[in-house]
Amino acid sequence: MAPTKNKLPKPGLRAGVEMESFRKKYLNLDYFKKLIFDPHYLGAACCFLFVFELILNVLIIERVNYTEIDWRAYMQEVEGFLNGTLDYKELKGDTGPLVYPAGFVYVYTILYHVTSQGTNIYLAQYIFLVLYLIQTLLTYRIFRKTAKIPPYALILTTLTSYRIHSIFVLRLFNDPIAVLLFYVSLNLFISNKWLLGSFLFSLAVSVKMNILLYAPCLLIAYLTNLTLSETFLNLFVCGIVQLILGAPFLYTNPYSYIKGSFDLGRIFEHKWTVNYRFLPREIFESRVFHISLLALHVAILLLFTPILKHYLSSYSKLRLITEQVKSQMKSERKKRQDARRKENQKLNKKEREFLESFEKQLRSNKSKEETVDDVFEDESKLEDKMSKVAQLLVLPFFVTNLIGIVCARSLHYQFYSWYFHSLLYLVFCTGFRKPVIFLLLGVLEYCWNVYPSTDISSALIHVCHILLLYGIYRTMKM
Repeated sequence: MAPTKNKLPKPGLRAGVEMESFRKKYLNLDYFKKLIFDPHYLGAACCFLFVFELILNVLIIERVNYTEIDWRAYMQEVEGFLNGTLDYKELKGDTGPLVYPAGFVYVYTILYHVTSQGTNIYLAQYIFLVLYLIQTLLTYRIFRKTAKIPPYALILTTLTSYRIHSIFVLRLFNDPIAVLLFYVSLNLFISNKWLLGSFLFSLAVSVKMNILLYAPCLLIAYLTNLTLSETFLNLFVCGIVQLILGAPFLYTNPYSYIKGSFDLGRIFEHKWTVNYRFLPREIFESRVFHISLLALHVAILLLFTPILKHYLSSYSKLRLITEQVKSQMKSERKKRQDARRKENQKLNKKEREFLESFEKQLRSNKSKEETVDDVFEDESKLEDKMSKVAQLLVLPFFVTNLIGIVCARSLHYQFYSWYFHSLLYLVFCTGFRKPVIFLLLGVLEYCWNVYPSTDISSALIHVCHILLLYGIYRTMKM
């Protein structure tokens, strides 16, 4: 008797098998828990929150009144530049002299022209909405790369944040632009594109000098991840960007440009401070107080330097290893695909369809037999390891910036954007229990929303910052 021939499965049966496979994989409680609690499943939450952020910011622009603070002054400073004034001490606005580097002038010159000499504030708000959404995507990419933040935490902090939205779309400060450029550079560093990352980092500094708070970590990252010649090349890129952007002003009056845009001794007004409201004005404005904070800043950086070096050195070594393994896996996968392609060429169309259907049934039954997707499964496991490697690069940058903010002589409300997007990551690196983590985030959000600041709110900011630094230091020392 002749052997029976294998028959192709009916279309209805094939669809049923695929639906059953989909149901088992996605429509179950375990998968739902992963979408809520597992950092490796952050993608779905990011997609939902991105749409939410878009809708929310549009509603804010359309329904909440714009508040004039610095925009008009920015436009006045830009007008002076466009009228031919290149001496920095002559560029002024309603809020005083221009105190930002040359990149700020060029960025807001573009905004000046696009918004009809700064009169179309409504359009400017939507431009800043686009910047906010780009910032959001860059932050999400870092969170997904590091796999540190559980989805529910990202959802909670997004739904309860208020101040950061107003800083972007209701105030139009230059701080968000500088921070956005830094996050572009950090994403490039994670992707091992150091030269381009250095270029963007220097652009960020040229918009506002607070980005220099990251500089100590960046220097250590250069020395631990690059050769000495590559380090000098990246430093040269950072420096040449500043020289090129500042050239017209440096040529006219170098002293007034450097003093105006990189004035480390500038005294802030006590009435605007968020973090030192409890101090008397005399102490707040005293030179001794400023020098003491600078000394504290240097001391904390020195305390963290060995840990930062250890993290960044480990990142350099592990990144090379994982890249080699990944390259080997891609090579092996290509060999398997080539071999499979040769085998498939020997089969006719119906035989190939049957083979594909048979493999799907094997996977739906959770067969341990190796199929063509096993290579991809191995690569996903490698990506899980890579997320832990990426954490070794991201945390040092975030904590270095936090140290600078802790020791800042004065924090204004727009300065919240300097570290808002890293706060969630930082609290999950403290090792504290979840109630303490969310209490810290909640208290910080409260302090940044109290206007005007009070003795209590400014003192609470310091308490939260000290707890953050302590928790992170303890964790990184382990």
